[in-house]
Amino acid sequence: MEKKRVGVLLSGCGVMDGSEIHEATLTLYFLDKEGAEIICMAPDKDQRDVVNHISGEPVSEKRNVMAEAARIARGKIQDVRAVKAVDIDALVIPGGFGAAKNLCSFAVDGAACKVDENVAVLLRELHESKKPIGALCIAPAVIAGVFGKICAPEITIGSDAQTAAAMETMGARHKTAAFDEIVVDSKNRIVTTPCYMTAQSIQETGAGIEKLVAKIMEMINS
Repeated sequence: MEKKRVGVLLSGCGVMDGSEIHEATLTLYFLDKEGAEIICMAPDKDQRDVVNHISGEPVSEKRNVMAEAARIARGKIQDVRAVKAVDIDALVIPGGFGAAKNLCSFAVDGAACKVDENVAVLLRELHESKKPIGALCIAPAVIAGVFGKICAPEITIGSDAQTAAAMETMGARHKTAAFDEIVVDSKNRIVTTPCYMTAQSIQETGAGIEKLVAKIMEMINS
């Protein structure tokens, strides 16, 4: 049987300025366990900022989003600009502040955020092709930024009222969920889970990711 090709859209490396490494790695693990062929990708551009992960303070240096994401992908990564919907059967976006800083500007602009144009193009192509999209943790901000005013997707970021309100201002419909739950928007073929927005451990965040990946694989085949 031919393997299903699932894209994983990374946003750097590290929870404070890139992809959350636990979430990204668990996504890769569960996709591999499901027998998927994984296509890692990221924008080829400078990060919005670089943060010292010990102190939590910004540092005055530049890092490239794709080069940093390649650390997670073990070097096998593509520029998201080069990936088309025809190349993959589904896409999953791990969280981490990079999703809200480098894939879109939600961390800075809130409900007025803008989504990286290359990311937005791929997401719109996937949606038009009815291919499933998964988003973890704060990454549903990217979904809301692209689709909120178009198709009012149902998503979750967990239970943070302020963040949920911003998503609804963007046009999405927010549903409260626990770390081990997923929210499935069957009409728009979008699946989301809170991960570290509510989880307190890697085991807890893995519970939601495992369910999300299983649902994405089921949707590919349906």
